[in-house]
Amino acid sequence: MRIGRSLRLTAVALVGTVALAACGGGGDDAGDGGPASLRMTIWTANEQHLALFNQIAEEYRKSHPNVTEIRFDPLPFDTYTTSLTTQIAGGNAPDLAWIFESSAPDFVSSGALLPLDETLRGTDGYQFDDLAPGPLKLWQRDGKLYAYPFSTSPFGVFVNTDLLKRAKQKTPAELIAAGRWDWSTVLAAAAAVQRETGKAGLVIRDFDYKGWDNLSTFWTGWGARAWSEDGKTCGFTAPEMVEAMTTLHRAIFVDKALPGPGTTADFFAGDAAMTITQISRASLLKEDGFGWDLVPLPAGPKGRYAVIGQGGLGVLKQGKHPKAALDFLAYLTNPENSAKLAQFFPPPRQSQLTAETLAKTNPKLTQEQLQQVVIDGITTGVVKPNHTGQAELSQQVRAALDPLWKPDADVKAVLDGVCATIQPLLAK
Repeated sequence: MRIGRSLRLTAVALVGTVALAACGGGGDDAGDGGPASLRMTIWTANEQHLALFNQIAEEYRKSHPNVTEIRFDPLPFDTYTTSLTTQIAGGNAPDLAWIFESSAPDFVSSGALLPLDETLRGTDGYQFDDLAPGPLKLWQRDGKLYAYPFSTSPFGVFVNTDLLKRAKQKTPAELIAAGRWDWSTVLAAAAAVQRETGKAGLVIRDFDYKGWDNLSTFWTGWGARAWSEDGKTCGFTAPEMVEAMTTLHRAIFVDKALPGPGTTADFFAGDAAMTITQISRASLLKEDGFGWDLVPLPAGPKGRYAVIGQGGLGVLKQGKHPKAALDFLAYLTNPENSAKLAQFFPPPRQSQLTAETLAKTNPKLTQEQLQQVVIDGITTGVVKPNHTGQAELSQQVRAALDPLWKPDADVKAVLDGVCATIQPLLAK
């Protein structure tokens, strides 16, 4: 199958950074006091997120007059990594970048990022040893840390309790208390909401029949995985995956528990009863909206589980001001600012991963919600699918799954096709 133009750009950009890195790094180094204008690419354009970033940046600049500007540059979520790597390939690398867990192996191994250990350990009051070892693993290579796990955020289910009650369904709190918060019950409730109210039952946010890796929040409950732990063997033909995707297909096309292809429903606008997403989306909840709850992912046939999305913050070797960028990264992620950012982005700091601490900066969420979804999720969760060459893999999986999103699809045959397509890539 041909790789698309955007995919080729991603591969070329990351390979190109290795060659550039060998030539000695980026542009002017303003860490020694020269003027520096810093730019950091991020995926979010949320006003509350940006306000907090800018507040921290302004505080930093008060004591660092050599930094003339710190600009946060939102890139579209769906094309974020392609846009970032295109910038790098075009000689317009940002100084700092937010990196998704899906592309972590490529960025960490490419030579595109500067190691952070020396800067972070050498910053007064940073408390590097407070960082939990687990969240760091994805961002390390040969004993060095190449990106700070800025957000280690488990997925949970936001629930519109008003819609559930309109459909005469039990609330999550009632189901949890009865030991019945599981996928069988949840999909039945979602179907009832659509049938009784015309609203969507369940939305897996950021999936939209394109972002297939977000389906790991569903299939992990069956013990399924996209590929083996060593990354060499396709997992889409495993019985657990076939069962999970058969259940999902039936929920979409027979029971109407999820909106079908081409149909959108925004939970935060009141258009769906449930959505799977992370706590950073809590900022979208309106004070005068609807009754809601946040609960862990439903149990699957394999029992309770959690799935984590991670965002790493790295300094680009080809940025114009690498020393200044390293220094700002250390400030942005120090204990004080980490606590502020925890309102949206759960930190890797062990001292801050308590319900009491997180509740101070998450006024919309209760300590119980934070404990069950965030803290317990970080403790037990698995990270969303990631692999070297993820851009190519993602494109191939997405294309191979396209035939699945039809009412008469042969689920097993489609999944066999996914493995036939990607196994040669995994075996490299």
